[in-house]
Amino acid sequence: MHPLREFELNLTRRQLFGNAALGVGTAAMAHLLGPSSLLAESKGAAGGIGLHHAAKAKRVIYLFMSGGPSHHDLWDYKPKMNDLFGEPLPDEVRDGQRITGMTAKQKTLPVCPSKYRFTKYGNHQDGVYVSELLPHTATVVKDLCIVHSTFTEAINHDPAVTYIQTGSQVPGRPSLGAWLSYGLGSPNENLPAYVVMHAESKHAEQSLFARLWGTGFLPADHQGVLLRSQGDPVLYLNNPAGLSSQDRRAQLDALAAINHGQHERFGDPQILARIKQHEMAYRMQTSVPELMDMSQETEDTFKLYGEEARKPGTFAACALNARRLAERGVPIIQIFHRGWDAHGNLAGEHGDQCKDIDQACAALIKDLKQRGMLDETLVVWGGEFGRTAYCQGKLTHQNYGRDHHPRCFTIWMAGGGVKPGITYGRTDDFGYNIAHPDGTPMTPQPDKSKWTPGAMHIHDMNATILHLLGIDHKRLTYRYQGRDFRLTDVHGHVVHDLLV
Repeated sequence: MHPLREFELNLTRRQLFGNAALGVGTAAMAHLLGPSSLLAESKGAAGGIGLHHAAKAKRVIYLFMSGGPSHHDLWDYKPKMNDLFGEPLPDEVRDGQRITGMTAKQKTLPVCPSKYRFTKYGNHQDGVYVSELLPHTATVVKDLCIVHSTFTEAINHDPAVTYIQTGSQVPGRPSLGAWLSYGLGSPNENLPAYVVMHAESKHAEQSLFARLWGTGFLPADHQGVLLRSQGDPVLYLNNPAGLSSQDRRAQLDALAAINHGQHERFGDPQILARIKQHEMAYRMQTSVPELMDMSQETEDTFKLYGEEARKPGTFAACALNARRLAERGVPIIQIFHRGWDAHGNLAGEHGDQCKDIDQACAALIKDLKQRGMLDETLVVWGGEFGRTAYCQGKLTHQNYGRDHHPRCFTIWMAGGGVKPGITYGRTDDFGYNIAHPDGTPMTPQPDKSKWTPGAMHIHDMNATILHLLGIDHKRLTYRYQGRDFRLTDVHGHVVHDLLV
């Protein structure tokens, strides 16, 4: 057995605790030391392992709506449900599906049509219906690839978010962004490959843990770097009082020498990752302040994104920062917007949520397009699952709630090699099951073990994202504890129907 592989499999107690002690600081500094000899040791030209095939996209911007946006009220128009308002959901539609404990004890599961008006907009097919909650996004539907038939198995938030972000419902696996960083590296030596932002929300938020942009068992330098809206944009970015940049440089050089000695002694690849993190953080002391300075943006840009873009921490400001990061060569950018978990008062909550994101989503597409960047930028929008066709709690024509629904939900993609102006997949008249083109539910429902035309499991979605960025999801692997792991586990199929 190769000595490095043996080391990975037989980590000593001393090394384990040593890594843990140093990891607290390095994770906080996430990405701070100098290109020097370390970049020369990287496999790919940009610091990653290299591409498997020609890429359609150079970067991805992932707009993640945490909590489960309602496809019923945003994208998946089901007018027949209006005639069945308040009637029990037919048993054959539910077909014995597991539901959460929040609605399992309800006496009935009343059909709950959307209160919102839908308008048909022209795309490059037969048109697409869009809710009145998304008037700005409706203006860019000719650039969107809208998938109505995304599905998952997870029915509760943390497992579902963990699943779509890491490929496993059990915590501990590398995130999508970490896998992409490992595969792609970064063309900008002064900014990390993977940047994460949290947008403010007006409603109760599900917790998001750092493991969702973490590295799991991958080298630590592929950790997503969180940009904050208050205080230092990155934790510990500025030097402590009394410590000059020259002092910090001397400290890092001394620390690097110690770490190189440890690497020569133990052969632990995580030590090299730690050195690279320190060097990146040092370079970010210059690059991040420049990134966050919006003074050079034009008034037309702020009109495009909306006045909220002037306020740090808003979704609009994050979206504008996403474009700025893309311009500076950052290949993996992710915005988390929480508060979509509408078990009650959906009308009020989704209205606010859409006001947060609608104009900025459309602006991002338009901005990238007018700068000639959209063709090389994959934009992805969606949550961890959808919402139920039946009401949770009290049902009125003006207000209602919806429970979690993993069987089908809507996501959209744009740019980066996906077909513009199309819809893909269909659901039944209740937006409950994935359906054939004629609207009849598929029997049995699609399964992750094989690809079903017209459907897209979350493993298929992640496989497709990797493919567009030049990576074969079956070949992007990392050996850990005697097994070759990958993002899509043993599943996943590239959905070529969506690609240009």
